Amino acid sequence: MYKKLVLATLAILAIVYGSYAQEYKNEFGFKSDNDAYLWHGQDRYYTNGLFVYFRRAMSLPKNEALSIEKATYEISIGQKMYNPISGYRPDPATHDRPFAGYLYGGFKVGLFHKDESVVKIGLDVGTVGPNALGKEAQDLLHSIVGFYKVQGWDYQIANDFAVNANAQYTKLLHRSSDNKVDFTLDSYANLGTTYNGVGIGVVFRAGDINQLFNAAHYNGTISNGSKTEKLTKREFYFYVKPQLNYVAYDATVQGSLLYDTYSPVTFGIKPLVFSQTLGFNYSSPRFTIDYSLIFLSKEIKSTAKAHQYGSISMYYRFN
Repeated sequence: MYKKLVLATLAILAIVYGSYAQEYKNEFGFKSDNDAYLWHGQDRYYTNGLFVYFRRAMSLPKNEALSIEKATYEISIGQKMYNPISGYRPDPATHDRPFAGYLYGGFKVGLFHKDESVVKIGLDVGTVGPNALGKEAQDLLHSIVGFYKVQGWDYQIANDFAVNANAQYTKLLHRSSDNKVDFTLDSYANLGTTYNGVGIGVVFRAGDINQLFNAAHYNGTISNGSKTEKLTKREFYFYVKPQLNYVAYDATVQGSLLYDTYSPVTFGIKPLVFSQTLGFNYSSPRFTIDYSLIFLSKEIKSTAKAHQYGSISMYYRFN
């Protein structure tokens, strides 16, 4: 009995110690976007998004002159759903935004540099239109949570092949001497058949934060032989991100970019969109949970209003 107790105690200590001391090479998790997370009954425009991710830290050559602290790759599957000001719009004359679905699979590589700059380059391939199963997903979601019956998807954006390249560049601007506050330049570019545009913003973080190459905010918590110790074992911080976006094309609003396919309802887009993100992030060596609210200025040349939605992310790291 005593021997079993000792072995059980040692096993528990090993698990606890491992969760603090061990580096984890893999990360799996999801992100869910929904305007219901604002908790006031809104169900319009970008109404739901669900994304599943697997990330792995790659091994780097042992070269002190190498400027890269770590490198990762990411595999993802995602779906976005859009509808007018309500999901119940059987009359297309009342649509202020098209019904649209977007379904894709993606691959991305991230390079985290020692100078706390981050470069990520990815490619997404999928479909826009009925093949994206937006109607089916929204019907299922509404039936599960007991929402109203959806009508109007008969007038959704037509089927179109979707391929998009994306790039992100991030660079630390300033961090306080006590490592509790920092400001980061954050920019992106999208080019393809679905989304075309660029954006630039500044991320402000305050609390227990890590370097960008170790930060949960930039999916840098996994590593494979990382040389630099983290500033903190557990991150817990508040963040704000004002961002200016230039939108050149959005197939979920305007229809196909390359082909003369007929979509019953389309609109023009506002080229300049301002977004403001407010959020909290908690990350232990094993887990990350993030909650944020995103506020967007008017995006569409119609009677559509400005839009807001919430986002929840949860990730688990392992070897």
